Amino acid sequence: MRHVLITGAAGGIGSATAEAFAGQGAFLTLTDRDHDALRATASRFGTSAATRAADLTDPGAATALVQESWAAHGPVDVLVNAAGIYPSLDMADVDAAAWDRLFAVNARAPVLTTAALARLAMAEGRPGCVVNISSGSALRSRPGGGPYASSKAALEMATRAAALELGGHAIRVNAVSPGFVLVDSDCNPVSAEYAKAISVNPLGRPGTPEDIARAVCWLAGPDASWITGEVLRVDGGSSTGALHLPRIWQSDDTRATAAPAPVAAVPTTEEHAR
Repeated sequence: MRHVLITGAAGGIGSATAEAFAGQGAFLTLTDRDHDALRATASRFGTSAATRAADLTDPGAATALVQESWAAHGPVDVLVNAAGIYPSLDMADVDAAAWDRLFAVNARAPVLTTAALARLAMAEGRPGCVVNISSGSALRSRPGGGPYASSKAALEMATRAAALELGGHAIRVNAVSPGFVLVDSDCNPVSAEYAKAISVNPLGRPGTPEDIARAVCWLAGPDASWITGEVLRVDGGSSTGALHLPRIWQSDDTRATAAPAPVAAVPTTEEHAR
């Protein structure tokens, strides 16, 4: 039975990932700062799950989380860093406290949990697997998303660096990069209008937490045993380009002879929900 440690386990992606690993017969250590939501998530898995509350803005929390989980329930085979925050914050309004809190959760904590797992695994000569949850924002920011995008870009580089250094110890480190996924977020709730606007992608729908969970489980499984240092983009194709832009930019003197091709209509979020 594999021991899977999941941070941010009470959130939409973290909870779905726990469900997916539970379906594979794994023992779960679930952690989140929301105690009540964490217990509710763990209750679905009975004795196959343990909880450990943690506030990852605490500098010592990430390392202690891995060490205590390992000591209490045996070696951690898979670490999933799903905890993350996305406050809407303009670059002109950022201050040191907001920047540090964002990077503490989104970048520092995954680096420190990975380091703690690596030290324990190397000491016992065990393999290991880490899957970080990144974001399409690592490649492309949007207004109000600059600090978040910066933290995810840092996480992707840390993923590659850790994979490079730890591969010789049979420790694989990869990331899943979701596109827009419909989850309930207290930190940055979104309106139906925002969801509709940002869900434009070649596959014509927003993602679900289950879409991301399946990718995480695959990267952590035997079929991906020769994959490390990769970022798997699970985004409906949104990273391929901008589907909503016209085919060609028309100047006044050519507009009459070369009309742009129509852009196919994209179903709304509400249509997909039915």
